[in-house]
Amino acid sequence: MTPSASPPTTRIYYGWIVVGITVLTLLIIFGIRSAPTVLIKALEEEFGWQRADISFSIMIGLLTTGLAAPFGGALMDRFGPKRIMVAALTLLGASVAMGATVNSLWQLSLYWGILAGIGTGVSSILGASIANRWFVERRGLVQGAMGAGTSAGSLIFVPALTAMVVGIGWREATLILAGLAFLLVVPTLIFMRDSPAQMGLLPYGATAATPDVGAKPGPFREVMGGAVHAPVFWLLAGSFFVCGATSTGIVGTHFIPHATDHGIAEVTAASFFALMGAMNFVGTLFSGWLTDRYDPRRLLAVYYTFRGISLFALPFLTSSDIGLAGFAVLFGLDYIATVPPTAALCADIFGRRNVGLIYGWVFCAHQLGAGAAAYLGGIAHDVLGDYTLAFVGAGVFAVMGSLMALRIDRTPQAEAPLAPAAAAA
Repeated sequence: MTPSASPPTTRIYYGWIVVGITVLTLLIIFGIRSAPTVLIKALEEEFGWQRADISFSIMIGLLTTGLAAPFGGALMDRFGPKRIMVAALTLLGASVAMGATVNSLWQLSLYWGILAGIGTGVSSILGASIANRWFVERRGLVQGAMGAGTSAGSLIFVPALTAMVVGIGWREATLILAGLAFLLVVPTLIFMRDSPAQMGLLPYGATAATPDVGAKPGPFREVMGGAVHAPVFWLLAGSFFVCGATSTGIVGTHFIPHATDHGIAEVTAASFFALMGAMNFVGTLFSGWLTDRYDPRRLLAVYYTFRGISLFALPFLTSSDIGLAGFAVLFGLDYIATVPPTAALCADIFGRRNVGLIYGWVFCAHQLGAGAAAYLGGIAHDVLGDYTLAFVGAGVFAVMGSLMALRIDRTPQAEAPLAPAAAAA
């Protein structure tokens, strides 16, 4: 009998398997990326370093993550996510393993900053890339699942790593993290696929007539040349700069040290951070569901306003466990909830085929904001003795992000790279 040329049918769309592998990868990568906030106290005690100096190394990692993201997005657009995932996990595992040998600030900046930042950065666009390659319908929900995987990294890793740091030491704990990164390379090589076409499929919910199905990304110069001249690109990047500053930068880096400064036990503070991650898991999934149904610009405006209110309240909630738990719940609900609507706007405005490149640069702005806030937060603590001004300033910044989101024009931009082909046809 002649074998059928059509691919075998399965009950489960293979894109959901790809989503599962990607969520697990993001969980591991961003769980490892959250480690420096747990190590601040241990490094201060062992080496006597100033918090601003440690924050500077964390800033380098955040900035490197942002600068690597556009290149990771462009490489995914050209070569597919699988190779980038394997390379990122390998580099991250190696950098964290070397990080266990740190004895000076330059080593901290190199291993936990530059090398770990590159590994994290090139994989930061995975969520947007996978969602837009494999899905037309349920795209927002999938992007929300990716964001939930990112937040689950903090949910699982921060309290576990804190307990390991206290129990067996920070060097031994970081070696365990390195092993997890290396271990995840195996299922990625076996199960990951770059596109539906490799499985003889179309994106979920697509037909052959769906725009951008199978389309190649546009040339870098033409895509970014058009984007940087569009005000909407700078509004997207500016609002995501605010997102990075008010989440990963100030809260992700300094929440646990802030709590321990006010007499909260380190493991307890990490538990509150994990609670924040749990609420973020719920909030990001719900945000993805909302993004499929409502105007992403208005969702962003609500998220940033709500975040600003939470940050204004934080300095006055630190005196009790109940206050910190309340902040963790409220802030956690929109910690990464901004990701699904922002990624959806990038795809809708600049085209699904260019989302890796466009969202990569928008994410770069996110990390620039995170790096600036992480460093300035450490300086504010050393100069003023606490984080009150830093948190209040971040709250003001969040309100500015809300105003920027409302000014975004959702009209799709003309895709110049397609024009010559269309004319020739």
